[in-house]
Amino acid sequence: MNATLIERSFELAAERAGDITPRVYEKLFAKYPEMLPLFVRDTTGAVRGEMLARTIEAVFDYIGPNAFAENFLRCEVVTHDGYGVPPDIFSKFFDVLAETLRDILGADWSPDMARAWQAILADFARFTAAPEHII
Repeated sequence: MNATLIERSFELAAERAGDITPRVYEKLFAKYPEMLPLFVRDTTGAVRGEMLARTIEAVFDYIGPNAFAENFLRCEVVTHDGYGVPPDIFSKFFDVLAETLRDILGADWSPDMARAWQAILADFARFTAAPEHII
């Protein structure tokens, strides 16, 4: 995995789109409309913003010191299951994030950047695949 390319994808997206939160959730709800009712009480978008911030924080931790990301994700899949988010959908949030970045970057989304994201997405899917083994 190339941490520099992951970081660069976020930098370019921030330069071009500012806050990517609305785009991420627009894509999430388009792909998984069953998730929209879970956010009905988030009238200000604060929960969405916080959730995306924690997701990005986990990505940066994972490509950096990896002090907490793996365990955090394993715990969050269980927590989100309690909210009604199936584990297979939980891991798709990371795919949606990467797809959103790709859409924003357009031609600047390189094959190397795609491979870097594919590696992290595969790892995250593996961490969140079997939560029953961690409790």
